[in-house]
Amino acid sequence: MSETRPHGLDDARRVVEAVWRMESAKIVAALTRTVGDLDLAEDLAGQALLAALEQWPGTGVPRNPAAWLTSVATRRAIDGWRRRDRLDERYAYLARELRDDASKFDTDAWDPDRIDDDVLRLMFVACHPVLNRNAQVVLTLRVVGGLSTDEIAKAFLTRTTAVQQRIVRAKKALTAARVPFEVPDREAFPSRLSAVLGVIYLIFNEGYVASSGGDWIRADLADEALRLGRILAELLPEEHEVHGLVALMELTASRFAARATPDGEPILLADQDRTRWNRAQINRGIAALARADAIGRGRGPYGLQAAIAECHSRALTFEDTDWDRIVLIYEILARVAPSPVVDLNHAAALSMAEGPAVALEHVDRLAASGTLAGYHLLPSVRGELLRRVGRGVEARGELLEAARLTGNERERAVLLAKAEEVRESFDL
Repeated sequence: MSETRPHGLDDARRVVEAVWRMESAKIVAALTRTVGDLDLAEDLAGQALLAALEQWPGTGVPRNPAAWLTSVATRRAIDGWRRRDRLDERYAYLARELRDDASKFDTDAWDPDRIDDDVLRLMFVACHPVLNRNAQVVLTLRVVGGLSTDEIAKAFLTRTTAVQQRIVRAKKALTAARVPFEVPDREAFPSRLSAVLGVIYLIFNEGYVASSGGDWIRADLADEALRLGRILAELLPEEHEVHGLVALMELTASRFAARATPDGEPILLADQDRTRWNRAQINRGIAALARADAIGRGRGPYGLQAAIAECHSRALTFEDTDWDRIVLIYEILARVAPSPVVDLNHAAALSMAEGPAVALEHVDRLAASGTLAGYHLLPSVRGELLRRVGRGVEARGELLEAARLTGNERERAVLLAKAEEVRESFDL
C-alpha cells in the first residue's frame, strides 16, 4: 500500500535521497549484521536504491520506504548466495534464516523512529582504531550520516575520487583486520567511545568554522554532527560525555543565525545580535548538560566546554558575560584534558576577566614553546592582545601572520580588516 505516488524519476530520486539521508544508518547497519560485511551491505543497499528508482515512479512510495529498501536488499543477498556454484552449509543456513525471518522487515512492523543497537555497532565499526582519524570521519559521514561521496568531497574541499579511495581503503582495512560488527567489550569501550565522540566533534567544528574555502559556517556539517550526537545520546543514555557533547553542540549551534550577515560575512561574538540566538536550542543544550550532570560522574572535557558555552548563552549582552566563571572552567578543563589550544582559549578568557597584559604573558609563553606553531589562532589572539596594550606595530604583524595562516577566506578577510584598523589607529 502506498501513501504517495511520484510523478516521475526526478520525484522518485528526491524521495529516495531523503529516505537514504534519514534511514541509511539503520538500513546499512541491519544489512551489515545480516551479511557480516560492511562493503557488501552498502552494495546491497545501493542495489535496493536503484530498484526503488525503477519501481516507485509507477507503484508509488511504500508506506515505510526504509523497510522496503531493507527487504529488497535482503532478498538480493539471499539470491546472490543461491546463485553461487559452491554454496556451503553456512550460507545455506543464513539464506533459510533470512527467508524465515523476512517478516521482521514487514513495512507494518518497521518503526522509523526506533534507533536500535545496530546503529551503535555501525558507529563503532566506522570509528575503529585500525583506521586513522581522516578515514573515520569519511566513513562515519558515509555509512552513518548517509552523505554521498560528492557531498563529503564538497564538505572538505577535496576531490570525489579522493573520498572514494579513502572509503575503499577504510573498508579494506576493516575487512583485513576482521573487525567484528559489535559494540566493544567493557575494557575497550571507553577508548572506542572517545574515538566516536572525537569524530562527531571534529565534524561539528568543521561546520562551526570551515578550515578552508569561502564559507564561514558549514551549517550542513554542523547539523549532521548534531544529528549523530542526538542518535548516540538515545543509544547510550548513561554515558555522561555523550550528553555533554550534545549540550556543547546545541549551545554553540544556537548562535549560528547571528554569526554571519546575509552575505556570509562573519560577525564576532561581541557584535552578535543575541535576540537572534535560538532560545529553544539553548534550552535543549542546558537540558542535555543537566542530563549529563544527573548521571553523577562529574563533567568531562565535552561537559566542561558545554558549561563555558552555557555561560555565554545566559549572558544577555557581551558585557554581562561571567568571565571569571569561564576562566575557572578553563582552568579545570586544562587539568582534565590539557592541551595548548585549551591554554590559548584560557588566555583569551583571562584577557576579559583580568586584562590583556596578564593574558599576554600566558600567550607569549605558549608562542615560545612552539606547540602551536602554524596554528593561525595563536597570532590572532596575540595580535588582539598586543593591540589592547598599545603595541600597534607588533599587533599588526601578528594579525597579518594569522591571515596568512588561515585557510578560510572569510576569516582571512576579518583578520586583514583588523590589521588595517590597527594601522589606521596607530597611524602606522
